[in-house]
Amino acid sequence: MQGFRDFLLKGNLVELAVAFIMAASFGAVVKEFTAVLLGFIGKVGGNPNFNSVELAEVNVGVFITAVVAFVILGAVVYFFVVTPYTKAKEKFYPSVAGGPTEAELLVQIRDLLATKA
Repeated sequence: MQGFRDFLLKGNLVELAVAFIMAASFGAVVKEFTAVLLGFIGKVGGNPNFNSVELAEVNVGVFITAVVAFVILGAVVYFFVVTPYTKAKEKFYPSVAGGPTEAELLVQIRDLLATKA
């Protein structure tokens, strides 16, 4: 029981569960936003659902609808999640400029170990 309790309390299980719930909720929001944008495309083009489009008697409409929805989803995620996250991360956790690179640190460690040996 101790191991299970440690798993529940010391691990990232709660954070992972919260992230999963938030992602599912956000997925529903993005799905509905995509449907709204497809509705606007339908107002302009006449039909937001391309499922009936055929090319050489092959139904490619489902694929076209999926591609349009994917592009809209990617744009929503990029402009409303990735870009604000990156800006906030840079603002609150600025990168340290001018510090030694990883390679320089490894050289320093190697030199220190060589002098001790």
